[in-house]
Amino acid sequence: MLLSKAGEAFESDKRIEGFSPQTLKAYRLQASLLIKYFKDIEITNIETNLLKEYLSVTGKHLKPSSLSHRIRFMKSLFRWSHEEGHL
Repeated sequence: MLLSKAGEAFESDKRIEGFSPQTLKAYRLQASLLIKYFKDIEITNIETNLLKEYLSVTGKHLKPSSLSHRIRFMKSLFRWSHEEGHL
């Protein structure tokens, strides 16, 4: 599954679960930043070391709370992808 499709399906699932519009907007932003960095690759091609590199490169200018939000989003996205059988 492409990263963009995973982001869309993840957001749809969270909308069904009743997440707030603000949370969905924040997730959409984080997904777009992930796609901007990795391009639209298969989600199965993203390994842990690449995610650490992404956080290191993009997190240099972030406040700790913003970096924490980015990490929580990534954990949630990849956990969801695993549970749905995409990983």
